[in-house]
Amino acid sequence: MIRISPSPFDPGGELSVFEKAAGDAGAVVSFLGRVRGEETKAAVTALYLEHYPGVTERMLGELETEARGRWAIAEPLIIHRVGELNPGEPIVFVCVSARHRRDAFEAADFLMDYLKTKALFWKKEITSDGERWIEPRAEDYSDAARWNERDKDN
Repeated sequence: MIRISPSPFDPGGELSVFEKAAGDAGAVVSFLGRVRGEETKAAVTALYLEHYPGVTERMLGELETEARGRWAIAEPLIIHRVGELNPGEPIVFVCVSARHRRDAFEAADFLMDYLKTKALFWKKEITSDGERWIEPRAEDYSDAARWNERDKDN
């Protein structure tokens, strides 16, 4: 399930619903990303996210399908906020269930790596010093590239 919304969500409530739907899965892995309050020397007062409606959801659907092709997982949950968010607010939530922990952990890690680097979201950081559009870091691209390296090894 994929949900992109400007509305806040309750991670605990979402996890509870997801766990119940996971049935007899032996593993449930979740990741919650929150807006950081300080990224540079200036305090972050807000983060503004835009996306390309329809296209972003389609790309996330393809990402979800790829994760299910790589690991023995059930349908994952991906929630991503857009609009203006304040420090401390949830921005992204990913849940994955599987019979075994390794599949759940790796699928969740894969989904987050690609959410950071390939998903069509544009982020503007609003600080006490002004505004700036931010790009994924070199480390984000390195993290995502390791999945391609694993494909070469297999």
